[in-house]
Amino acid sequence: MERPGHAIAALALTAAFTAMPAAASNTCAAAETPLFTCNTTNGKQVLLCDAGDTLHYTFGKPGRPPEMQLKVRREEASTWQWEGIGRAISYSINVPNGNTVYDVFWSVDRMTDEHEVQAGVNVEVNGRHVATVRCNADSVEQAMEGVDLKPAS
Repeated sequence: MERPGHAIAALALTAAFTAMPAAASNTCAAAETPLFTCNTTNGKQVLLCDAGDTLHYTFGKPGRPPEMQLKVRREEASTWQWEGIGRAISYSINVPNGNTVYDVFWSVDRMTDEHEVQAGVNVEVNGRHVATVRCNADSVEQAMEGVDLKPAS
């Protein structure tokens, strides 16, 4: 037999947790395609998801509310795709937010035996580089190759 007090308490807890901001997740929503995810060298997480008409960029500590969440229309974002020449295979996606651009990047040195991976986010404000957030190479997952976005300029 269910007690009325338990039902009210359960409802109150459900309402309280629903009102809280969502914790940062290491996955994209079911209808989204993950383009990039990594754990940074300072214990945070970067997540870039393709939701069709929009891209979703999330940054913050795993398991906590995100420090930043951006939803950008697809036509506002851009990409740089490796052209098949040079030492490094590299891809990036630029996520604009006003006068700031978050350049999510991944590259691998194809000329060394180690095939060192470099990945992270370059932050530009008013066209000037202000920061680079580096990823732990062993945590990077990326699917930026061939993404259907306008070319970065």
